Amino acid sequence: MTHRPQSGMAAPMNAPDAIDQEQRAPIGFVEFVALVASLMALTALGIDSMLPALPAIGTALGVASENERQFVISSFLLGFGLAQLVHGPLADRYGRRPVLLIALAGYVVANLVAAFSSSFMLLLVARFASGLAIAASRVVTVALVRDCYSGRAMARVMSLAFMVFMAAPVLAPSFGQLILLFGSWRLIFVLIAVVSAGVLAWFAIRMPETLAPEQRHPLSIERLMSDWRVTLTDRASIGYTLAATALLGALYGFINSVQQIVAALTGSDDLLVPVFIGVASMMALANLINSRIVIRLGTRRISHSALAAFIVLAGVHLVVAATGHETIWTFAILQSLAMACFGLASANFSAMAMENMGAIAGTASSVQGFITVTIGAVVGALIGQRFDGTTVPLYLGFFVASLLAFVIIAIVERGRMFRPS
Repeated sequence: MTHRPQSGMAAPMNAPDAIDQEQRAPIGFVEFVALVASLMALTALGIDSMLPALPAIGTALGVASENERQFVISSFLLGFGLAQLVHGPLADRYGRRPVLLIALAGYVVANLVAAFSSSFMLLLVARFASGLAIAASRVVTVALVRDCYSGRAMARVMSLAFMVFMAAPVLAPSFGQLILLFGSWRLIFVLIAVVSAGVLAWFAIRMPETLAPEQRHPLSIERLMSDWRVTLTDRASIGYTLAATALLGALYGFINSVQQIVAALTGSDDLLVPVFIGVASMMALANLINSRIVIRLGTRRISHSALAAFIVLAGVHLVVAATGHETIWTFAILQSLAMACFGLASANFSAMAMENMGAIAGTASSVQGFITVTIGAVVGALIGQRFDGTTVPLYLGFFVASLLAFVIIAIVERGRMFRPS
């Protein structure tokens, strides 16, 4: 069941046309990356555009506790994580296209339900359903990329996709804030539905099936158990999945509490959008840099160095917060640098976790996604719920999570952490 990289991967990968030699995508490289990024961005849009609207949602639906308003984010992430176990096997059985087309249609409907929710509980149910539906975009897009690329070429494609995808976190809070200036928070969900319908049409028209009929797997308990076993027992797959889970938990903790943190540090929400744009822009820049250097330096050296820097930054920020020296400037600068390290590590972790999973890309992606997002969402919610008016709980979470990721990878790599991949 273990897939080995294509024989072409032995060739030097130090020129732009090396990617073209690896290409098996049914559409052009630029459009492929843009479409994958857009599919991924729908998830970010569903999360980050909510941040400026949380106070308005709480006021409209009678939710007084600021920490309880975080469940608008957490419920989405929980559904997003749980559903990946379903989407992956379906994508391996029926192909990538039908699974993603149906899921995107469900995402449109769920956002319309959220737009017209009359209670906070109904909104949370709609958000959970939105997460269930859009989880297919994470599973199927990773499987699409793995269908068409492998090794460092896959890491480069993922980095470019992440770079374009990061436009969503940069723009989404501004998108939400702009809507609030001219209309209700409900309009945010309506416009997400409209954007999602546009991406659905693009995918339906331009992207053919990438999974050949002879490569499709029958749906059976025995088959699923076998594929799960392969995914969970492969050293790189489970190791890099768990490391990514730790870092993602820290990221979700930041997303859950950033609105409250900015308000606590400045006395208002006015700087939320600029701070979030700065942080997200550094992540996008990191992915751009990774796409330029990963072919030459390799995924292992880049991601492990970035993780080491992340640990240092988390430790420094924890000291700053614990000693009472946190300001909006220290928060924005140190958080941006940490998220740049996160960006360098995360895309490479995903590629390295999938490297041996080519034969079961859909199921493997779903299992990895289930672990990273579900556990990450729970960890992020726990971090967010510990918010006490300071950034100490957040950066204690960052520091512990990054140390845990480092230990996991050290065990996986057995002394090869900074050697070329």
